[in-house]
Amino acid sequence: MSVLLQTKTTLLTTTPVVKWAGGKRQLLSEIMQNLPKHFNRYFEPFIGGGALFFALQPEQGYISDINEELVNLYKVIQSDVHALINELALHENTEDYFFSIRNIDRTPEYEQWTAVQKASRFIFLNRTCFNGLYRVNSRGEFNVPYGRYKNPQLVNAENLVNCAELLKQTVIAHADFTAIEAIAKKGDFVYFDPPYMPLTATASFTSYTKEGFDSAMQVKLKALCDALDKKGVHFLLSNSDVPFMRELYSDYTVKTVFASRAINASGSGRGKITEVLVRNY
Repeated sequence: MSVLLQTKTTLLTTTPVVKWAGGKRQLLSEIMQNLPKHFNRYFEPFIGGGALFFALQPEQGYISDINEELVNLYKVIQSDVHALINELALHENTEDYFFSIRNIDRTPEYEQWTAVQKASRFIFLNRTCFNGLYRVNSRGEFNVPYGRYKNPQLVNAENLVNCAELLKQTVIAHADFTAIEAIAKKGDFVYFDPPYMPLTATASFTSYTKEGFDSAMQVKLKALCDALDKKGVHFLLSNSDVPFMRELYSDYTVKTVFASRAINASGSGRGKITEVLVRNY
């Protein structure tokens, strides 16, 4: 039986644990207005920073990502949040320390690190690297420079504990987005926030993982949306407002929304741009 916005009756105060390129905090109100009125289980296979997930706080949630480091972070918060909080308190905000932690994934030592240590490193780098960007090279090594922030917040213990409570009732998977096709059922709701199509030929940023996410992957995602639609699964998808996306999803409802460009190398490249929300309901 479907329930209006299947979420917790008593909401905790939860906000995203990490900053994420393309994060949806500024679009939340617009997205909330475009959710289905009723749904059963909530799925988000490109979880990223999880702005919508942490705002909705679904009672039956499934989140996943192909980024192994990000998935490990959420699993550690779910199962060992207090150890993570203690580990975060050990970090230092200096340039030398930043590079020693950033470059550890280039050494055999990193393979010996615990899941908690890796999760702590992930948050530390996210909070102290330039623009909170997550980017890896072709070898899967984190390669964002130092951000030079004077007082970044590395530990928000209350938020982490609240997020842990939410995640305890959530399935967390290290999986490709196509994995949900076999799991989602009629009446469920899937929110897709994939790496966006670039606005120009030179603006591509898809290096959340070493595999990247190109136009062929966007077509593969559209095929999944078609399969879910046939099963009676609701889906909502965010992406760039470019002709490719409008043509690809022309058989669904496509709505234009305004968003702020959150991460860009230059200040002149930031500002209001149009994006699209695609839905099948």
